[in-house]
Amino acid sequence: MPLRTHKWKRLLPAVLAGLLWPAAALAQAQGYRLDPVHTRVAFTVDHAGFSAALGTVSGSTGAIAFDPADWRATRVDIQVPLQKLDLGDDAWNQAARRMLDAQRFPVARFVSDSVEPVDATHAAVCGTLTLHGTARPLCLQATFNQLKRQPLPPFRRTLGVSATTVLFRTEFGIDDWLSMVGDVVELRIEVEAHRDDDMLDRFPTPKGAQ
Repeated sequence: MPLRTHKWKRLLPAVLAGLLWPAAALAQAQGYRLDPVHTRVAFTVDHAGFSAALGTVSGSTGAIAFDPADWRATRVDIQVPLQKLDLGDDAWNQAARRMLDAQRFPVARFVSDSVEPVDATHAAVCGTLTLHGTARPLCLQATFNQLKRQPLPPFRRTLGVSATTVLFRTEFGIDDWLSMVGDVVELRIEVEAHRDDDMLDRFPTPKGAQ
């Protein structure tokens, strides 16, 4: 959702600092691989004014580069498999996948290009969402949950993040059944990612880095 004006005033110093982000910042970041079991996208969309339909998509994959000392160095690349969309009914699942043309465009992908810290546990993660063959800018309002080793074997170091955003499906060329299914889609994303520095190879080296 858009941040309130006073929050943007608080974000301005971070935005300016981001313009001066050192090219070597990524070298300080740690790599994390998304856990597809414990990462899930939840969505809400109006159903003909009667209710808010609730659905989820499981099995997301991707990579995060995260520097706990400097969130501006964080980078995200996440792929969401649309064939795993679930609205709780087989017929409705198939209809929704047809609406998304999931056979032709099976993956939604979000790639970040900036992170603007708000406070100690919140940030705006902005980038490009590619959905239904259309790429558009999108900002996620992210909450940092924790970064520590899991309490159960294999005791992997794990990053936990929650995020929300809102999009308009017609902006991505998804305009079927507007009289029955709303245009506004609210998203909630719950992410767990395990430490894996090989994931840093997913991100290009910033210009000027040695």
